[in-house]
Amino acid sequence: MRGLYFEDKLTLRHDLPEPEPRAGEALIKLRMAGICHTDLELTRGYMGFTGVLGHEFVGETLADYGSFAAGTRVVGEINVACGICDLCLANMPSQCRNRVTLGIDRYDGVFAERFRLPVRNLYAVPESIDDEAAVFVEPLAAALQIPELVPITPSQRVILIGAGKLGLLAAQVLRNLGCELVVVARRQRPIQLLEKWHIAYVDARRADWLDRIGRKSAHVVVDCTGNAEGFAQALEIVRPRGTIVLKSTYSGLPHADLTRVVVDEIKVIGSRCGPFGAAIRLLGSQQIDVASMIEAIYPLEDSLAAFEHASSSGVLKVLLRP
Repeated sequence: MRGLYFEDKLTLRHDLPEPEPRAGEALIKLRMAGICHTDLELTRGYMGFTGVLGHEFVGETLADYGSFAAGTRVVGEINVACGICDLCLANMPSQCRNRVTLGIDRYDGVFAERFRLPVRNLYAVPESIDDEAAVFVEPLAAALQIPELVPITPSQRVILIGAGKLGLLAAQVLRNLGCELVVVARRQRPIQLLEKWHIAYVDARRADWLDRIGRKSAHVVVDCTGNAEGFAQALEIVRPRGTIVLKSTYSGLPHADLTRVVVDEIKVIGSRCGPFGAAIRLLGSQQIDVASMIEAIYPLEDSLAAFEHASSSGVLKVLLRP
C-alpha cells in the first residue's frame, strides 16, 4: 500500500502493510486529505511522531459499519479515546487520559490509500458538500471550538493574530458572531481573502502594526500564528482581565512575560478540537468559504512535492488525493 511515512524524514512508501481494523474500527478508503500546520511541525520534531502522517480527510467506508453502509463518504474526529477513563465518562473524549491521535500520536494517519478509525469517530458527509470542502471539516471544527470555550459577544473587540490556514477559518467563524473583529495578517494572499470577505485587518508588515491595533485594547485575542512568538504578541494586545485563546501547536517553546498574566489577571485558554456536526452544517449551508483557500491539489504519488509546496511561506491549503 502507498502512503507518506515519517521516521526522521518523509518517505513515500509503496510497501506499507494494509491497516487491520480492531473491534469497533472501520476501514476507510481515502478520497482527499489536507496538509495542515501540525503536519509540518511533526516533521520538525513535534510529538516525536513516527508513522503515516495526516488527520484532515474525507474518505469512504469499505464495508458496512452500523449506520454507515459501504461506500458512505465520511469525515472523522482525530482523538481515539479509551471510552472508560474518568474524562471519557465525563463526556470529554478529546481529553481522554489514554488517547492516541490520528496521524499525530501513536496512531497512523490518513496520507495513505487506506486507513482505520473508530466507527464512533465518523460522521457522514451530505451530498451538498463536495470532497474539496469536506476535507475542511476537521480544521473548521477546531475554529468553532473558540466560541465553544469563550463566550464572545457582539460588543467585544476581538483580535485574531495569524491569517494562515486555521486563522482564516477562525476569522470567518468570529465574523459571524458580530463582534468587532480585526485580523493581523502579513501575507498578500490572506489579505486579499480578508478583503473579499469584508473582514477588517491590519498589515503586520508595517512597523507600526501594533500601534494601529492598540496595545491592551482587546477583550479577546486569538493566537493562530503557529509559532512561539504569537503568545508574546497576544500579551501586548489583550486588555486587563481579557482572554487569550491559544490555537497554535509548534515544536518550539514560547518566551513571554507571565508576570503580565498575573498582574493584569489575564485568562489563557487552550483550544483544540471542536464540534464536527456544526462544521458540517456550516459547510453545507455555504456560510464558510473554503474553496478560495485551496492552493493546489496533488496526487498521493507526488505527496513529497505537495509537502514542499505546503511548507513554503504564505501558502494556504494544499490537498492530496489518491
